[in-house]
Order: sequence, then structure tokens, then C-alpha cells
Amino acid sequence: MTIKQNIFRLFYPVLIKIGKIFGVNKKILSSKAIAITNFYNLKAVLGNGDDYNFIKLKGKKVLIVNTASNCGYTAQYNDLEKLYNSNKEKLEIIAFPANDFKEQEKDDDLKIAAFCKINFSVSFSIMKKCIVVKSKNQNIVYDWLTNIEKNGWNNQTPTWNFCKYLIDEKGNLTHFFEAPVSPLSNEIISAIEQ
Repeated sequence: MTIKQNIFRLFYPVLIKIGKIFGVNKKILSSKAIAITNFYNLKAVLGNGDDYNFIKLKGKKVLIVNTASNCGYTAQYNDLEKLYNSNKEKLEIIAFPANDFKEQEKDDDLKIAAFCKINFSVSFSIMKKCIVVKSKNQNIVYDWLTNIEKNGWNNQTPTWNFCKYLIDEKGNLTHFFEAPVSPLSNEIISAIEQ
């Protein structure tokens, strides 16, 4: 880890406490709408170049997170890994590294994966670096997550790194959590247990 990354890692608990106290950017959206376009038809590419078909996610909840290696929220990888390990039988977590906010992600997918493994023991899936905000090159998964005509209700794009989208066991988008909402928060735990 670089000095900057170590500072972010130490500062993360303070960042979360400040967010709790002031309610800064702690937006949580939810709906029971039925998806219009089938989530399980989506595909992505893992950081190692292998295809990842979403059909294999059927029957589990899925938490999709846009991530970055040099962000104040990067320490959320620890919480995501804890959440994943305690819910593997019913939850998949998928990280989508992105460089959409202040150039905070590495350029090489293998370096991203190594960083996550070495520093946070990440064992959940990490996709190929992509664009998560609205643009002509937006990743197709994020196009589905942020397009009301596809997911049935949500058009909220990520506002920063480590925003989270929860999909239920039937492939319906149920929640959006902004970056300051910890993966181990009562809100996320409760949504997973519903």
C-alpha cells in the first residue's frame, strides 16, 4: 500500500463516523418494482478476462459495488469481505473497479486484483475496470442498474466510489446505497435478510 492508501485506510472510520453524525450523502433508495429487462441475461468480464454470466447468480442476492483503490472509502473492501464471508450461501458481491471520480483507480486490472487480494484478502468477484456513470461507454450492468426502463424504478447513478446496488433472488433491483453507507450497516444487513 502507498502512503496515501494507508492514510485513507486509517481515515476511513472517521469518515464513516462523520457521515453518521451529519447524514452526509447517506442516500438509501428502495423499491419492490419488478425488473423490465432480465438481470440474468447480463454478462460482465472479470479482471482476468474471463466471461462472467449472471445466470449463475439466480437464487442469491447480489450486491454490486463500484470500487477504487485510492479512495477514502477503499477500506470498505474489509467490510465487503466480512459481509461476503458471513453470507456466502445467500449473497454474491461483485466489484466493478472504475475511474470515474477523480482518477482514483489503477490502470491495470491484474494490479487492481492483486491490490485487493494482498491488502484486503478479497475473495469475491472483481470485474474488469469500466465506466459506471452515464456515458456512451457505460458498462452494460450499470446501464441496467441506472435505467428505469430496464430495472423498473431506479435511475440513480453512482455519486462516488463504493455506491452499492442490491438485487434480490429473482433478479429485481431492490436498493441503492450511497458510498457512506457501510457494507456492515444495519440498513444493508436488514436488506440482505429480507
